[in-house]
Order: sequence, then structure tokens, then C-alpha cells
Amino acid sequence: MKVLGLAGSPRRNGNTDLLLAELLKGAASKGAEVKTIYLNTMKIIGCQHCDDCFKEGKCKFQDDMQQIYKELEEADVVVLASPVQFFGPPAPVKAMIDRCQSLWAKKYILKIAPLSREKIRKGFLISVGAMRMKEMFDATIGIVKTWFHVLEIEYTGELLFSKTDDKGAILKQPEALQKAYEAGQKLAEG
Repeated sequence: MKVLGLAGSPRRNGNTDLLLAELLKGAASKGAEVKTIYLNTMKIIGCQHCDDCFKEGKCKFQDDMQQIYKELEEADVVVLASPVQFFGPPAPVKAMIDRCQSLWAKKYILKIAPLSREKIRKGFLISVGAMRMKEMFDATIGIVKTWFHVLEIEYTGELLFSKTDDKGAILKQPEALQKAYEAGQKLAEG
């Protein structure tokens, strides 16, 4: 089993990175092959909505997104770890999701499965934010659920942590790290 972790925080080794690392450690403990991609280090131009992908279901822009398409194709489980900024994911996450427009076109315009996988794949969200508002995660969850739906990935759950902003603050919540580890184990068990 291959578990792909997409680290969406611009801040390396921050709260979302720590939670994602713990989830992947849990998955690896059950024998999963794990990989992390740090989206903020990738060169991904935003979707230009040129509709060129309507012809063949492929984006005409050649950048680091090509590696992400490949990893999405091969993953059995996709975990997105993203902070919330202004009630949504930060720019690197949104750019990556928007560039999956080519997979949307493949599915809905060309009527071809966007990723050639026969078995149901799983998706999971980790999100952290500083605010205390209960609806803080709503937009991010909606975006991620829609993205997973297009990719034919089953949204299987999330770990959401509010009131968590300072770098490393999640370390003061050992139950959070334990929940992430256990979520990784569960995802790897099938």
C-alpha cells in the first residue's frame, strides 16, 4: 500500500507537518510505503483556465505538477495536510488542486476515469488553524471533498485542530499526535 502525504503548509516543520509525519509514521508501522511532497517547495503555476486540457485531459504546462500527477496515480491513500488561512487552504495547496482541472476535464468532458485505479482509494485531511470559530474549516473541507470526488478518492475523514497557531504548538497536545498516528494505522489497514 502506498500512502502519499501532501504537506501544504508554507511553514516547514510546523503543526501540519508534524501531524502529517505522525500519521505517516502510523501508516508505515502497518507496512505501508509512505511518501511526503512539500507543496511549497514545488514549482506549480496556477491553472490558467485555458481549457487546453479539454482536448486530451492533460495540462499543457510542464512543471512540478507532473510529478504530483504521477504520485496521485500511484497512491492508494492520499493525505492532505493544510493549515487554514483566511478560511481556506494556502496558495500552494490551492494551486495544486486547481491544476487537477485537467483530471476534471478527463473525467467530465472526455468521460475517461481521471486516474486508472480499479480499487477504491482513500483520502484524508489534516488541517490546523488559529481561530476559534466552528466554521473555520468548512471551506477547506468542501474544497478537499470536491477534489477527492473528481479524483475518485473516497473522503474517509479528517483531523481538525483549531486554536493552534504558533510553530510547534501541536506538540503541547500529545493526544493530537496520537490521533494522527492512529489515523495512519487505520488508513494503512484498509
